[in-house]
Amino acid sequence: MSSARALRALSPLVLLLASCGAKPAGDSDAVGDVAYARAMPFKAVPVATLDEPWALAFLPGGESALVTQRGGKLLLVSLSDGKAVTVPGTPLVDYQGQGGFGDVALSPGFATDRMVYLTWAEPGPRDTRGAALGRARLSEGPQPRLEGLEVIWRQTPMVTGSGHYGHRILFSPDGKYLFLSSGERQKFTPAQDLGVNLGKTLRLNLDGTPAPGNPFAAKGGVSAQIWSYGHRNPLGLAWDLTGRLWELEHGPAGGDELNLIEAGKNYGWPLVSNGDNYNGTPIPRNRTRPDLAQPAISWNPVIAPGNLIFYHGNRYAGWKGQAIISGLVEQGLVRVAIEGTKGREVARYDLGKRIRMVTEGPDGTLWLLEDGPGGRLLRLDPKP
Repeated sequence: MSSARALRALSPLVLLLASCGAKPAGDSDAVGDVAYARAMPFKAVPVATLDEPWALAFLPGGESALVTQRGGKLLLVSLSDGKAVTVPGTPLVDYQGQGGFGDVALSPGFATDRMVYLTWAEPGPRDTRGAALGRARLSEGPQPRLEGLEVIWRQTPMVTGSGHYGHRILFSPDGKYLFLSSGERQKFTPAQDLGVNLGKTLRLNLDGTPAPGNPFAAKGGVSAQIWSYGHRNPLGLAWDLTGRLWELEHGPAGGDELNLIEAGKNYGWPLVSNGDNYNGTPIPRNRTRPDLAQPAISWNPVIAPGNLIFYHGNRYAGWKGQAIISGLVEQGLVRVAIEGTKGREVARYDLGKRIRMVTEGPDGTLWLLEDGPGGRLLRLDPKP
């Protein structure tokens, strides 16, 4: 039995300690038989060793990438030899619990504006904190740096605790808008409150202001940012190959969800879940509230998703158009086929390490970031 499979056999309390304690996040729920791949269709090739890497963005040309480390550093990493240089100009991060440096993404107009978007946990007054979104220009030359960093969005309100930030960045296919996931910060009820932006997916202009046409714009304030609500800890945002928006979030003790996101819909947390609270108290199941959006697939026991992509390339036979999920407690990859508005798990690939992120390179090769201290950057070379 692999370490990942052994961990899933343990109690919910042990899963909680393993996945949602002082180390980065992890909680999820899987229904049905688990189909582990008998043979890996790829070889995992180590490229670099990093310190708690969280996210990666390829620079044009595909020869290097920006990588965030949760402790607060931004690195420029060569994808050929793994050499890394620190990029100055980053913000002060609140590094504790699940907090720290988060996502990194290049502006849709990066070729001309050199703008880089970043998320992080930032400290607030009276022992509070919250996620922030900022942007800065990446200078050129042998020693790149971020110039003119400005904060363009914040979680409102800042709260105590250091979990469930979410803060994944995704640009719209036309490059006009920015979608952002915002966790409910382990406070439950804010996910249902349209007066705050916790527990939501958000649709913003590139300058961080509310995008026109959002479903709750008439309410004003932060309500005008909201695209969907009722989310717990959303760590995956991705477009499928037909242009539909999908979101992936951690459930409590069971109940991780892959959701097809539609404007204005309520995805149920904490009113319903396919998992239960960590103290054992039950939560009504999603099916008991057909008036709420239902997950495309949920998992029990947990996989603890790190992020989500839809595969566009042709390097791995049969994978095109499918959802590829990085697993923390699962310690590998989970592959899901999309059938209409539902998901069906196809296979799992046990890599023996918590995987924080999977992403697709310009040539269709998949790259992984292992979670935690000494987390490696891996390239998945397809086997002939």
